[in-house]
Amino acid sequence: MIRWILTAALVAMPVAAGAQPRAKALSAEQRLERAESELAIDRVLVDYAYYLDTRDYDHYVGLFTPDAEWVNPAGTHKGQKAIHDMLSGMLGPAMAENHSNYHIITNPRVDVTGNTATAWSRFLFVMRGEGGHPQPALAGIYRDEFVKLNGVWKIKRRVAENVMPTPDEWKKATAPQAKP
Repeated sequence: MIRWILTAALVAMPVAAGAQPRAKALSAEQRLERAESELAIDRVLVDYAYYLDTRDYDHYVGLFTPDAEWVNPAGTHKGQKAIHDMLSGMLGPAMAENHSNYHIITNPRVDVTGNTATAWSRFLFVMRGEGGHPQPALAGIYRDEFVKLNGVWKIKRRVAENVMPTPDEWKKATAPQAKP
């Protein structure tokens, strides 16, 4: 039923005034498939933050392809095991109760082309501040490459760019903090 309603809505959507013409108009089925892909990738982005914050590293690395690459100011981590090890090293043991920080992913922009996609999003890392108050600690941009494997969207490559504070400022800010 939902699929039928979504299909009807996509078919009925008017073309925005001033939109650039496409080389070939997409069929209703193609538009539906693209919309479903965009929603699935949005879900991966939400699950990414959820599994990270709950320290569920096994499900977290399951969002990535087996040969995925995760690039951040700390280095390049290739493959699910290396990504898992990075998390344990930075955040402590898997499944540890976490009340000290959380992640917010915002403004996702997803572009799908067949069985590949790119995504751009912002992130905010919030830590427990003085008196237990939430304190924004790190803001940046994720640039992702996705691939559809066996009908499931996976992160093939993620690049995290710290915007505020800079990588050097971040090292100074986190040096005195211990892992949970």
